[in-house]
Amino acid sequence: MNRGTGGGFIAMGFSLLFFSFLFGPLIIMVITAFNSSSFPRITPWECFTTDWFAVLFGNDRLMSGLLNSLVIAIGVVSIAVPVGLAGALALSELGPRLRATLYTVLITPILIPGVVLGISTIVFWGALGRSVGAGYGTIFYSGMFLTLAGQVTFVSAYAMLVFLARLQRFDPILTEAALDLGATPGQAFRKILLPFLGPAIGSAAFLTFLASFENYNTTVFTILSGNTFTTALASKVRHGTDPSLSALAVIIIGITLIGAIVHEAYARRQEALRTGITQRSRIYGNPVLKTLVHPLTVFVILAGITGIAVYQGSKHDSSVCKAGILEEKLERQQQLLEAQRKRIELQQQQSAPAAPAATPGKASPSPFGGAFNPGSLAPETTPETTPPPAAPRTNTPFGSAFDPNALKAN
Repeated sequence: MNRGTGGGFIAMGFSLLFFSFLFGPLIIMVITAFNSSSFPRITPWECFTTDWFAVLFGNDRLMSGLLNSLVIAIGVVSIAVPVGLAGALALSELGPRLRATLYTVLITPILIPGVVLGISTIVFWGALGRSVGAGYGTIFYSGMFLTLAGQVTFVSAYAMLVFLARLQRFDPILTEAALDLGATPGQAFRKILLPFLGPAIGSAAFLTFLASFENYNTTVFTILSGNTFTTALASKVRHGTDPSLSALAVIIIGITLIGAIVHEAYARRQEALRTGITQRSRIYGNPVLKTLVHPLTVFVILAGITGIAVYQGSKHDSSVCKAGILEEKLERQQQLLEAQRKRIELQQQQSAPAAPAATPGKASPSPFGGAFNPGSLAPETTPETTPPPAAPRTNTPFGSAFDPNALKAN
């Protein structure tokens, strides 16, 4: 029992750490999106606000990048899904040896770094444009086209892998039987193989859309002077972040949750229809409950709840709270300035007074003997004394030329 209890605590602790690591940053970003602080933080909490969503949608660079990303992603899906499907069908029809070679060629773009793909795309299409005499205003030097071409080169491989996984479960006898019954290859493809690949087509389209939308390594080179949503976000983060990015995270999380819940309702309904338990089930046997758990009903309910939340948030006014917080900050700043001023005055009062100048003739209290006293360089003055009386002159034949006092000033 003790061993089982200890193992249960360890598993619980590991699960807690795992989910904290997985969902902790998301929870923090959701909270910071509604804090009025200009820097994303949870504490200290200032005011509840929804203004950061308006700041996000008011950023023209981000909005234009979002539009460019959507256009590029739709274009990538339109090209990458058919190309990936064609590659998967080609691999399924080839022999083992040739299949391995072609698979290696088609899967290589995924293994190449995005930086290399971006630079090689610019170099290739630039050289092709110069070879045909195209100018810089043509499609060969368009950031949108280069980004589309660069992303398709590796996103198509993602779609191909999805189709290959689905085709492994397909029985080719079905198409052979259709051909034996008189169907053309096109009819067999449209009526047998294509419906079977329907879930794979949806998955491949969704995967390629996300791969294109969030790509940065290749796009940062191929977009040239333009911008996409990811490059605009990266530029904004480099120049300083604010809670508007947290507001973006809230929007993405909300869309993801709605999509996941609707998909779960759809999957459960399909499972119930496939297994034939709709009549025996308590939920699907009740017309009211069956309507409530329908994917479309679930989507409408979630969209309505989201719309009400957005409307109520747009009506919230946090200006009064922000004014109070600003007043508190200014008051706190004044208190700090006053405390600093008093501290400086106290330090000036406690500092020792300057030492008095040394009086000439007195010993200097300095250990250097007054060498640095400003008055030490002044010439010394001595009191005037009465000169001694001149010695009487002695009459000599040399006229007192050798008198010691003869050189003194008279």
